[in-house]
Amino acid sequence: MNNGKLLQRFLRYVKLNTRSNELSTTVPTTQSQVDFANLLAQEMREIGLEAVHYLSENGFVVGTIPATTTKQVRKIGWIAHLDTADFNADGVNPQVIDHYDGQKIMLGDSGYVLDPEEFPNLNNYKGQTLITTDGTTLLGADDKAGIAEIMTAADYLIRHPEIEHGEIRIGFGPDEEIGVGADRFDVTDFDVDFAYTIDGGPLGELEYETFNAASATVTLLGRNVHPGTAKNQMINALQLAHDFHHALPEEKRPELTEGRAGFYHLTAVTGTPEAAKMTYIIRDHDRQIFEKMKIALSQIASDMNSQYTTQRVKVDVQDQYYNMAEIIEKDMSIVSLAETAMKHVGIIPKIAPVRGGTDGSKLSFMGIPTPNIFAGGENMHGRFEFVSLQTMQKAVDTMIEIAKLNVK
Repeated sequence: MNNGKLLQRFLRYVKLNTRSNELSTTVPTTQSQVDFANLLAQEMREIGLEAVHYLSENGFVVGTIPATTTKQVRKIGWIAHLDTADFNADGVNPQVIDHYDGQKIMLGDSGYVLDPEEFPNLNNYKGQTLITTDGTTLLGADDKAGIAEIMTAADYLIRHPEIEHGEIRIGFGPDEEIGVGADRFDVTDFDVDFAYTIDGGPLGELEYETFNAASATVTLLGRNVHPGTAKNQMINALQLAHDFHHALPEEKRPELTEGRAGFYHLTAVTGTPEAAKMTYIIRDHDRQIFEKMKIALSQIASDMNSQYTTQRVKVDVQDQYYNMAEIIEKDMSIVSLAETAMKHVGIIPKIAPVRGGTDGSKLSFMGIPTPNIFAGGENMHGRFEFVSLQTMQKAVDTMIEIAKLNVK
């Protein structure tokens, strides 16, 4: 398969700034995502997809690859997200490095360098075509690599009707990076039996376990008086914040965890001696441990409040998503299908829990079991991001093979 179209699609997509905005209240959170969805809708129609439509209520653009078989087979969905992460996305100017020689890569004139000594994952790509940033922006392979791969696979299947496959829906949605994109997903409209997000990292990643996730806001009320006469009077809200944070188990900091171990991650602290606020994200793969971690926050607040005559510490916890393995493990056939497809196209599958979440975390609990497949991006969400064109092509090959095997 000629991968020239794949490369050109990807380069065209990443040059569009589609960064989401967590402070916005619109759906999607940025107009650029709407514009990108409409661009993709037009391209989907030109390729030959059917029933292409944009859903203004949730920001998804959806289209159908019609079945080429009369057999009754399960309907598949392929999903990727329109937005990019919280890093400069203005003026993305990708570099294409043909036949990478294994040496340092200068990122434009920025002064930044992709160095194999600092990023040993580069050693996996000698001889391949790499797409990098110019050092001033992110690349956007998360998840425009997935979009380009899905579009290329759709294009190929429509141009090759001799390939027997069932109906396939493709969907591109907004605001995944800020965790709200799938909240309004229309399961009835998408109408598939299962799906895959094409949103993973290096070659062979196949993921069906994610974190359980929650956010927590800790509000601290102090009593500020002149420090010269503060004894037995002052209650410093910043000191309360310090005490609260240090009451958490040190080993549950993200920088000290790996594998299935969860964490409390302090993401922001603001305040004065009068009042302060902290925000956390809470993560664990085990649902019971996750629930205990949330309770522990409230217990710390209760213990601290018991020292005062009025409530000084308030904790508000909001669940975000759950481990999709709870749903997918009820029918592992869709994981096996992807695993077999990868092996058929010469890939060694790498099945491991995601230390994060995907749209599939929510979609699985909404009724569409949705594992995650590699899209190829490395060092994502920053200036050192890169992707291999050969890995992207393997993602296309994997999707096509899944479509074939689903009939068999």
